[in-house]
Amino acid sequence: MKIKHTYYILFSLQLIVGLLLPAISRAEEQRLLSDHAKIYLVTCSPGEELYERYGHTAIMVLDDELGVSDIYNYGIFDFDTPHFYWRFVRGETYYQLGKEHAEWFMAAYIRSDRQVNIQELNLSPADKDAIYRALIINYYPENRVYLYNFVFDNCATRPYLLIKQALEAQQSTITSSYVGAEGMTYRKFIQRYTPKGSWGDLGINLLFGPKADRPMHGEQRLFLPEELMRYMSAAHYADGTPLVALEHIRPFGVERLPWYKTWYFGLALLFVVLALVSLHDRHRNERTRWVDYILYGIYALLLVLVTFLTFFSIHPLVGFGSYLLIIPSIHLCARIIYLWR
Repeated sequence: MKIKHTYYILFSLQLIVGLLLPAISRAEEQRLLSDHAKIYLVTCSPGEELYERYGHTAIMVLDDELGVSDIYNYGIFDFDTPHFYWRFVRGETYYQLGKEHAEWFMAAYIRSDRQVNIQELNLSPADKDAIYRALIINYYPENRVYLYNFVFDNCATRPYLLIKQALEAQQSTITSSYVGAEGMTYRKFIQRYTPKGSWGDLGINLLFGPKADRPMHGEQRLFLPEELMRYMSAAHYADGTPLVALEHIRPFGVERLPWYKTWYFGLALLFVVLALVSLHDRHRNERTRWVDYILYGIYALLLVLVTFLTFFSIHPLVGFGSYLLIIPSIHLCARIIYLWR
């Protein structure tokens, strides 16, 4: 009888331990951050370099109790990668998730005179741990490298999807009332961040084809950091609770170019020069062929570049468009002065 009683006690203890162990292990698994930890979406304003023109997005995790002060960003690439420029032209540029101390990250942007916007996310302890765990897993060497795509997979889309998917795994969904660039074309949207009339603006028009004139809808707009920042600012949970608890943000500014630095003036000057050459040729009744040959060479190179990008690269928006006729039209109109008899 005593043996049977002891057996029941042992069996009951094993049953209780068996029931509690999963709960204990789950609790241990979730204890990555303290209850006082904070997670921020960080949005940096544009810089001077071409690859900095559209800003940058990162995720910051701060936990004073556990000594965590890290920033994770998906914008790390290496110029020393073998065949970097060839891969870049083909659209096969590999970026990776980087991790660095928050103070170092902030100091680097402040030294570059670039504003840093921060948005503290309104998260439960479980949500914070889910996001932090996802960042840790993404930072594993086998996970951190990805094939960069300017429109569909970049330093802004990755943080957004990570936050969204981590919250959904915790049975939390977010929506946003921000309309922003809804319905705007990719071309017009991207040009908002390029000084109007700049040579970069002309380059976008020359290289982008009809695909760039498709309208964007919903999350398609979130590939540019400022748009993601504004989207998150107006985001909320299903019960109406704002996703952003506290924020310090300012809109991006785009510089205005003086008229003499615009491509409009440059092409107008080209027309005037060609017209003067044509008048001179007509006066002496002899054509300056080397001028035409130079321009023919420019057209040929541009067509080869667009053809290559269209058929042999994975860049999503390039292609043949009407803007490719701008320079040939100027050339033809100016040379008609000589050709017209």
